[in-house]
Amino acid sequence: MDINVLFFAGAREAVGVAQEQVSLPQEVSTLAQLRDWYVSRGQPWASALAATSAIRAAVNQEICDWDTPLQSGCEVAFFPPVTGG
Repeated sequence: MDINVLFFAGAREAVGVAQEQVSLPQEVSTLAQLRDWYVSRGQPWASALAATSAIRAAVNQEICDWDTPLQSGCEVAFFPPVTGG
């Protein structure tokens, strides 16, 4: 499955890219599995994405739970939690 992954704010600073196209292994089919796959790649992805309390994700511009399924061609964005004021 091929997807487009975007990184924002601290995640972008940590990984050093704003976006990348990735071809996922067959066993990666949910947002949590994608995050785990990135963490398994080592640094810098591990430090940017390992703590679920410090990172949020969206699929096709909708904030999602970690068990959200992925589809080929989707856009996934990783970003820090947002607070209002």
